[in-house]
Amino acid sequence: MPSLAAHMDSVPPSGIRRIFELAQSLDDVVFLAVGEPDVAVAPHILEVAESAWRADDTDYTPNGGIPELRQAIVDKLERQNDITVDTEQVWVTNGGMHALYLAMTLTLAPGDEVLLPDPGYSTFAMNARMISAVPVPYTLKLSNDFLPDLDELERLVTGRTRMIIINSPSNPLGAIFPKHVIENLLAFAKKHDLWILSDEVYECFTYGALHTSVASLDTDDRVFSVFSLSKTYALTGARIGYLVTPPGMAALMRSAQEAMISCINTPTQRAAVAAITGPQEHVAAAAAHYRENLGVATRLLDELGIRYLEPSGAFYLWVDVSYATKGDVAEWAERFLLEQRVAVAPGSAFGRHGEGWIRLCVAASPHDIETGIRRLPTPPRSAGQPA
Repeated sequence: MPSLAAHMDSVPPSGIRRIFELAQSLDDVVFLAVGEPDVAVAPHILEVAESAWRADDTDYTPNGGIPELRQAIVDKLERQNDITVDTEQVWVTNGGMHALYLAMTLTLAPGDEVLLPDPGYSTFAMNARMISAVPVPYTLKLSNDFLPDLDELERLVTGRTRMIIINSPSNPLGAIFPKHVIENLLAFAKKHDLWILSDEVYECFTYGALHTSVASLDTDDRVFSVFSLSKTYALTGARIGYLVTPPGMAALMRSAQEAMISCINTPTQRAAVAAITGPQEHVAAAAAHYRENLGVATRLLDELGIRYLEPSGAFYLWVDVSYATKGDVAEWAERFLLEQRVAVAPGSAFGRHGEGWIRLCVAASPHDIETGIRRLPTPPRSAGQPA
């Protein structure tokens, strides 16, 4: 048979999915690996989706999405994110992952370099490799409060660098970049004439810290912003998100959308309108639920003497298990799953600097959270102090 494209060998596999798929083949597993909300979808959203299916509202829509949804997003961005755009800058996508891929496809040519966080969402590097671009990790270290180091960024940037990815609130860290950090990153991007790709999927889940949308501070049209309804409204399987572009890209975006997906299915778009414009109490309740679960988890980790990063956003805990992993957390996580029946995401799935750490998802029942954490090996007393 003919050979595949040579660059496909460089696309890294997902270490998270490996654990997830192995866990699916086992019985009695405590699932703390995948970012799947454990709350129900609000009834008014389901009712609108059901009505659309029953009414056979299944025709093609405009490439960018139905007008009602695009306008609802424009209004939401103004109200919630302090971002002023028109509807031709809003493009409804097949989840946040499609929005990420679309933005990178528009801006990166083969051989171009993209600066991305390490630890960071694994799809960032996978997308870059899929389009023959080169991922260049910038490190988020405990010693720097898991914030970008501008001196390191200056060392990493080259004549081939075209983009920097910012993810706040962070997956997997649960960290939120303060406003002054966002301002510094914007200045850095302007200095080197870089695009910025801002992943803000976890925008609605923050705890005592202010989320700043990068585009709200942008003055020279270099920011692509990625949002999703998956986490906010527990619509992961509905696959709907949106990409907010700089102005003047409408014609190009229509072609890109047509080539990739044409459009998102209509009932999901109707449901998205209901989600964005309808009551938001269920979003606040979900945030409170995750905050309570984080409290359950951190109190138990403190009791066991296991170090972790205190999260300020999302619904994850970044936990140090380096005392037990012998330098290979991916192998340890697989063995932990097989022996203890607890699925956790190995930190190395998020980059080289995730080695020795795991990501715990607390979108689960308190019972499962406690069960999973109590099965973790306990560290020597001197090794495990809370971060």
